[in-house]
Amino acid sequence: MTNLIILALLRDHPMHGYEIQQLIQTSRIDTWANLLSGSIYYALNKMEQEGLIRTEAEERTGARLRKIYAITEAGEAAFQQMVRESLTLTPHSLKSDFTLALSWVESIPKEEALALLQQNLQQLEETLSLWRKGREIKQNCGGINAFAEASFDNCLALLQLDIDYLNQIISLLEKK
Repeated sequence: MTNLIILALLRDHPMHGYEIQQLIQTSRIDTWANLLSGSIYYALNKMEQEGLIRTEAEERTGARLRKIYAITEAGEAAFQQMVRESLTLTPHSLKSDFTLALSWVESIPKEEALALLQQNLQQLEETLSLWRKGREIKQNCGGINAFAEASFDNCLALLQLDIDYLNQIISLLEKK
C-alpha cells in the first residue's frame, strides 16, 4: 500500500520525502491506509534500490541534504500493476479480531465488557465525525471526483454499520 501511494504522488511531480509525508498527512491518507511516517522513508529507500524511483536532485537545507525523488518508467509500470492487482481485491475483509473476541465476551465481567464496548463505540462515532468533516473540507477545497465521493460514501456507511452493530451488541449484553 505504501509503495502504491508514494508512486501515485510522484506521478504528479518529483518531491522529497518530507513533502510526501506532509501530503499524506494533510489528505489524511495515513488514517485510512494505516500508513506510518517511518514506512514512507523505508519505502523510498527500497524503491530507489529497486529502480522504481530515482533521485532527481538534492537540496541542502541547513545541515541536511534532501533528495528529491521522481518516478521511473519501471516505477510507472509497477504503479499500474499495483492498481490492477488492487482492483481485484475485496474492498473489506470479513476477518475481525472484534468478532472473534465477541465469542468470549461473557468470560469477563459484564460491566467491564460494557465499558470497553462503549469506549469502542465512542471512538467509532468520533471517527465517523472526522470522516464527515474530511469530506466536507475536500468538497469545499475544489471538490472531489466521483470515485473519491463513492469511497467516502462507502466508508461512512461502513462506519455507521459498525456503530449500529456495536449498539446492538451493547443492547444484547445489557439484557443479560
